[in-house]
Amino acid sequence: MSAATLEQGLAELGLHLSPATQARLAAFATLLQKWNRVYNLTSIRDAGQVVTHHLLDSLAVLPHLEGITTLADVGSGGGLPGIPLALAAPDCHPALAVTSIETVNKKASFQQQAKIELGLANFTVVNERVENVRPEAKFDAVISRAFSELSDFVGLTAHLLRPGGRFLAMKGVYPRDEIARLPAGFRVVEVHPLTVPGLGAERHLIILERN
Repeated sequence: MSAATLEQGLAELGLHLSPATQARLAAFATLLQKWNRVYNLTSIRDAGQVVTHHLLDSLAVLPHLEGITTLADVGSGGGLPGIPLALAAPDCHPALAVTSIETVNKKASFQQQAKIELGLANFTVVNERVENVRPEAKFDAVISRAFSELSDFVGLTAHLLRPGGRFLAMKGVYPRDEIARLPAGFRVVEVHPLTVPGLGAERHLIILERN
């Protein structure tokens, strides 16, 4: 994995992460590639693309997490965006704790191993179907990265949110049709176009809440 690509990408995103955090992000990328050879966690095999398509793409939402202390990451597969966000949190959002809810056992096992190897005290893995999760304390926000259609996302995860909590949907092109199909009771409150260095594709963060 190219540490220089990561460092340059972070600079372009305006993110100031310590050398120690950057080293842990690189270690996560290496671990992801190692497990991917056996468990097929992601279709991306190229080390450079792991930096752009996974690490930088995940970290692009960091500036929009202000005020969020508990974040649920739903259907994160190889731990994206949850693990990169948890790794970066001490430098940007020290109070942030991330809980990953992952149905697939092998993907949850990978995330648990990453938590152990990277010493991620602010990251928790729940190996369960999202609709069956009943947290003791509900979350400030729920995030997903290409998890599903927006209507399914809000429908499946609304029970996880505290009153006033928000849904953060990471999307590619602006999902006009999906927004039109949102069920009653939910609305878009913010849309942030994201420019991910080296990605060369449209990205948007859609923030929703209950009416």
